[in-house]
Amino acid sequence: MSSKELYEQTKQTQLNEWKTGMILFRTRSFAARTNVQVELNQHVKMLESKLEEGRCKLAELNKTTGSNFESTKKSFEETWESIVTAFEDASVKFKATA
Repeated sequence: MSSKELYEQTKQTQLNEWKTGMILFRTRSFAARTNVQVELNQHVKMLESKLEEGRCKLAELNKTTGSNFESTKKSFEETWESIVTAFEDASVKFKATA
């Protein structure tokens, strides 16, 4: 397995784990009180959007070859960091309502 394939596989695994986490967040938001539920649902929708963006960027990265890989990887890493931050922020919000 090439380093590119290993990198992509690692990132895909993390996206899958985040998707599972997002499903847990969605379940918690449905169980929350009504006034909190609206805010939590907004976080879930934002996370869904971020995950879709990450999935698209990973697919784009998967299609690149040669020297284009490094520039595409840099763009992917920026997106990745925004996903990490979004999940960290959402985790804090959901823990606060638990």
